[in-house]
Amino acid sequence: MNPLNAQNRWPSLLRMALALLAGAAQAASMAWPLSVSLQLPGLRPGQPVWWLQWLALALLVCQLRGTRSWRQAALSGWLFGTAWLLGSVGWTFVSLHTYGGLPAPLAALAVLALSALLALYYAAASALFVALAPAGKAWVATVFAALWLLAELARGTWLTGFGWGASGYAQVDGPLAGYAPWLGVYGMCALSAWLAMTLVQAWQGGPWRDRVLALAAALALLGWPFAYSMLAPELSTASGRLSVTLLQGNIAQDEKFEASTGVRQALQWYAEQLQSSRTALVIAPETAIPVLPQQLPPDYWEALQQRFGTGQQAALIGSPLGNYQQGYTNSVVGLKPGQAQPWRYDKQHLVPFGEFIPPFFKWFTAMMNIPLGDFNRGAVKQAPFDWQGQKLAPNICYEDLFGEELAQQFADPALTPSIFVNVSNLAWFGNSLAMDQHLQIARMRAKEFERPLVLATNTGVTAIVDHRGTIVAAAARDTRAVLVGEVEGRTGVTPYVWWVSRLGLWPLWLWALGLVLWAWRAKLRKR
Repeated sequence: MNPLNAQNRWPSLLRMALALLAGAAQAASMAWPLSVSLQLPGLRPGQPVWWLQWLALALLVCQLRGTRSWRQAALSGWLFGTAWLLGSVGWTFVSLHTYGGLPAPLAALAVLALSALLALYYAAASALFVALAPAGKAWVATVFAALWLLAELARGTWLTGFGWGASGYAQVDGPLAGYAPWLGVYGMCALSAWLAMTLVQAWQGGPWRDRVLALAAALALLGWPFAYSMLAPELSTASGRLSVTLLQGNIAQDEKFEASTGVRQALQWYAEQLQSSRTALVIAPETAIPVLPQQLPPDYWEALQQRFGTGQQAALIGSPLGNYQQGYTNSVVGLKPGQAQPWRYDKQHLVPFGEFIPPFFKWFTAMMNIPLGDFNRGAVKQAPFDWQGQKLAPNICYEDLFGEELAQQFADPALTPSIFVNVSNLAWFGNSLAMDQHLQIARMRAKEFERPLVLATNTGVTAIVDHRGTIVAAAARDTRAVLVGEVEGRTGVTPYVWWVSRLGLWPLWLWALGLVLWAWRAKLRKR
């Protein structure tokens, strides 16, 4: 090997290593890893780290500004995205291998392939940035923000969408959090990208006038939410309080659907807690009752209906419903006094491979030992559960990831909820960052809608989050727990809810696409 060629290869290898490191930091910014060896002063396990997200993206930006090759930019963006997504959703390995029975090498390859495939969005954004945005222009940061936003939107909406770990979630406690009720998490992704590019531009030099203007724009962006919060009232108003009991059964996932162990434990424990609860509302998590109603012991369901058929208490219980002829649904059943039939919510955003099998992938699901099925989808708009002056809107598992879908209920005043309820079973992913990441997602939804959100889960995190995104109370993870507290319902509509309930995410799509087309035309004129 020619020694000179070997020396020339080091800068490329260094760039690749830095892109991977930056992507790993981006993943850690949403929820700081639980490992004791990774703890730093002031950082708690599972905590979002807003400044780390800026630093991670700034490292990528430095690489993009340092090259004129769109191929090199695409590689940096792809490596960054792969490390970021692998660090964000690596816990899917547990469901595939530990509980699904997929051989470890194949499970690891599947997780890596998913991350690498989704990272192509960020490779394309990085390549287009270098191709379209010449250095030294004032609008470079805006073009980068538009391209980054397009990548985040595409990942979060195309092919059923999987926006888990989007960069905006790291800002749930950061200086950009005040934009959540105005722009939503995707708008915050764009602001974060703009800020990272602007700060890099100011740091890397250039005319003092440009650097001062960049810093002034960044300070204005960061200062507006604080100024508004001090001068204006909240965007929602209180609509009363509701006492709640949240049940966390901690049924082991490898036993959850076993008749002699997990099923028996779940039916016994949840029945006892539902019978003994004294709050106005008691909530049991996703598939708390792990079998169909017709498979329950005699009189089990009738006893629950009788328990909540009179008095001043109600219950929301996760349970599968349906039959072979009509199909099956992943549902929440509502029981309260005075109703002829139990209320129900059917999950509408199903999990690929877990609740429906995409075309051409039956061979893959056949290799796993996970209870799979093609569930029926519920409607996007479903009537809320009315109880004691509150309208409760349940969602199941990762449905709270899709704020634009939850917002559809606000288009009809009769369906507008005052409280969100999420029921989940994250035991599929072990004691991993999935719990903490899901909690940050719930907190972001609370901020966007200015609605409280309560989470009832099988193993954690079971919690009460108020309309400001603050964790009011939480149960310890991986324990059998009963969390009792109060939640304050809210009425009113935030600006984000107003536009997204009517237009969906199209305003963001059109803004970003318009800027990219403008940059493309400007580039063509200079040729």
